[in-house]
Amino acid sequence: MTKPESKKSSVAAINATGKCATASPAALQVNNGTVEPGCPDQSTPIKAKVMKQTSRENLHRRNTECEVYDDGTNTFFWRAHTVTVLFILTCALVYVTLLEETPQDTAYNTKRGIVASILVFLCFGVTQAKDGPFTRPHPAYWRFWLCVTVVYELFLIFILFQTVHDGRQFMKYIDPKLGVPLPERDYGGNCLIYDPGNTTDPFHNIWDKMDGFVPAHFLGWYIKTLMIRDWWMCMIISVMFEFLEYSLEHQLPNFSECWWDHWIMDVLVCNGLGIYCGMKTLAWLSMKPYQWQGLWNIPTYKGKIKRIAFQFTPYSWVKFEWKPASNLRRWLAVLGIIFMFLLAELNTFYLKFVLWMPPEHYLVLLRLVFFVNVGGVAMREIYDFMDDPKFHKKLGQQAWLVAAITVTEFLIVVKYDPNTIMLPIPFFIMQCWLLGILLIFTWTLWRFFIRKEVIELKI
Repeated sequence: MTKPESKKSSVAAINATGKCATASPAALQVNNGTVEPGCPDQSTPIKAKVMKQTSRENLHRRNTECEVYDDGTNTFFWRAHTVTVLFILTCALVYVTLLEETPQDTAYNTKRGIVASILVFLCFGVTQAKDGPFTRPHPAYWRFWLCVTVVYELFLIFILFQTVHDGRQFMKYIDPKLGVPLPERDYGGNCLIYDPGNTTDPFHNIWDKMDGFVPAHFLGWYIKTLMIRDWWMCMIISVMFEFLEYSLEHQLPNFSECWWDHWIMDVLVCNGLGIYCGMKTLAWLSMKPYQWQGLWNIPTYKGKIKRIAFQFTPYSWVKFEWKPASNLRRWLAVLGIIFMFLLAELNTFYLKFVLWMPPEHYLVLLRLVFFVNVGGVAMREIYDFMDDPKFHKKLGQQAWLVAAITVTEFLIVVKYDPNTIMLPIPFFIMQCWLLGILLIFTWTLWRFFIRKEVIELKI
């Protein structure tokens, strides 16, 4: 049995001693289709020293990591194809240069040049970028989304540096239907659950809310639960966002919903059911065996089909134990995660508003698909950075980029419509938020500073 993280920690610790900087071919270890250098047997004192240095970290990892068995099959699917990709890319560029006539259309050539530049960057990133913590279904898949993250952040920076008019009109280059003000809609309306005045359908208000956003809410919170892997954090974010909608409905009309839409449809039904199903999936993932065989080593067709299906499940599993009250570092990390989650959720609505994008536009859906693919990697990198700072000495690349994107999106909102952002919050709502912030600040002082001094005085 091997543990990917524990093995990685041990190799790093042994390399630090200077005794095993290189490895012979016999000492190479195959992990998930990739070859990693492993150290031959060292002397007993060195082994004892390494075990002593990593015993505490390994004890915690044993409680949160599953055991993994991998037969080490290294197939064509897992090998690097850098030369192949370079050859195909070169052939495509030669074809465009020598055999294809360039159209006399400046706008078309500009679009095509930008798309070609992005594709070349993606080809480079998929083959050469640094791997993240996830390897299934394939490391190249996650490298692709890392490069897409870079492209999206650069696009946001470009939009941020435009004037408000030019930025909105630039969206026409993506879709000619964009760049026009959004029509006003009535989002609140009649909030009666049972409307006796409508004899045809007294429950019409409920049926009007049953649109495509209901399954989207459920699916969204199911995926968020798989990212966060903690019931309490998910419920706090879910409830906090409803309070934010109450607080900001004077700025955005679509935050104005009926009370039963907030607490019954959203929190209890859609979000609650999504979180429940997500927790059940997490329990299954933490219990299932992680034993991997090469496809050609499986004798039956049923086993091969099952192996292909399991290729889209995690290679190994780490149970997240956030423990926010254990120390100040974890407490601030959890508060930061909740804050960034809520800010990213708000950006979804405010970006549509300031860039004049209808809710049903495909760009809105693409942004959600983007965060679905990068959010899980970012959360894993944040957890590793918080949980094991001695080994993970810096924040992961995907987490860094997601944080930068969230902040950049908010800055675009502030620049493009400061009047909406600066609309004063009602006084009683401001009082509630100030009271909540004061309670959090007071509890933080008590839990991590005053309580410690009191305990020391008693001792």
